Amino acid sequence: MSEQLLPINAQDVYDAEKAISGSVKRTPMEKSQTLSQITGAECWFKFEIFQFTAAYKERGALNKLLSLPKDTKGVIAASAGNHAQGISYHAGRLGIPATIVMPEGTPFNKVSRTEELGARVVLTGANFEEATKAAYSLADEENLTFIHPFDDPLVMAGQGTVGLEMLEDVPDLDTLVVPIGGGGLVSGIATIAKHINPKIRIVGVQTEAFPAMKETIEGKSLRGDNISIAEGIAVNKPGKKTENVVRSLVDTIVTVPERHIEAAIITIMEIEKVVVEGAGGIGLAAVMHHPELFKGHKVGIVLSGGNIDSRLLASAIMRGMARDGRLARLRITMMDQPGALAKVTDVVARVGTNIIEMRHQREFGALSLKQTEMELVIEAKDRDHAQALVDALEDTGFKVDFAKTV
Repeated sequence: MSEQLLPINAQDVYDAEKAISGSVKRTPMEKSQTLSQITGAECWFKFEIFQFTAAYKERGALNKLLSLPKDTKGVIAASAGNHAQGISYHAGRLGIPATIVMPEGTPFNKVSRTEELGARVVLTGANFEEATKAAYSLADEENLTFIHPFDDPLVMAGQGTVGLEMLEDVPDLDTLVVPIGGGGLVSGIATIAKHINPKIRIVGVQTEAFPAMKETIEGKSLRGDNISIAEGIAVNKPGKKTENVVRSLVDTIVTVPERHIEAAIITIMEIEKVVVEGAGGIGLAAVMHHPELFKGHKVGIVLSGGNIDSRLLASAIMRGMARDGRLARLRITMMDQPGALAKVTDVVARVGTNIIEMRHQREFGALSLKQTEMELVIEAKDRDHAQALVDALEDTGFKVDFAKTV
């Protein structure tokens, strides 16, 4: 499909850049030396987490808001969080009343942050699609202008300014890795990137839990379970306009498992010292999960958002430590006699590991009455260090079950 027949073109992105300039942050584009060494690809990160609302979504939101008539009564949007905050923040700046419809179960931090920015929040619907239907109904009832989070040409063009800045800062990128939910970000980026460099490769990324765009483009069911840490791209039905752009300009769409998204969040936090949400970490997850696609390439990766629920982040950190062997759970069987517990703690200290949690029980289980069982959660430098503790305990005469996390 030619550029003229698509819902947006490169000039729309250039116009959006001019319109929103000075009102959104031109975020840094930085190379990660460490992650380049780890992945074998030259990794450049676009830090959209440094926007005021910690996500790229405010680019498209502002570009759309600026196009509205001055007598607009108010705007309404359906969003799981980042689009909501972008609309709320910039509508407030422009003096436009904003209503946001969010699915029930939206993380508290996104609800409270949206309200703090001045919007009225309505929680309804089990998912994004149901929330969207409710928003359309409320728009009709109250004469509000509905702003779609992705299937709107002005929103898509605004999001495309991310890609424009990436290529202005690092013109010789040969691959861009972009998260896909409904497709607004990848549509805008692909439009401008292919205009600037027709040979550049655009790789879209979805979680295996919500592969809707990939299913639509490839015409097959991938049976996602719809449970994802990447709420920002948890979309079951991509846009019609975005679908047209993706079909024409996106070279491939890959999916990654949820555990790889979790791992990417922790990797970015530990190496780059920044916090990203699930959708923000999925680009690196793709590079690490599909190394054959990226090794040897100069890759631009969009860190699209940083609004992760604190509880989810804490869980991801602990699970990441368990995956790396830095946390391990040991079940130790011993004779129920004085001094046995002291022997265990002595071995732990001698090996240099640290006890995080201990549970000592006699009443449950199928052990002999003369035996007891202890469960330890220990902290170690890595999996080899944890294994050294297991070996030392077994050498001392204890039976140890090492619960390994894959």
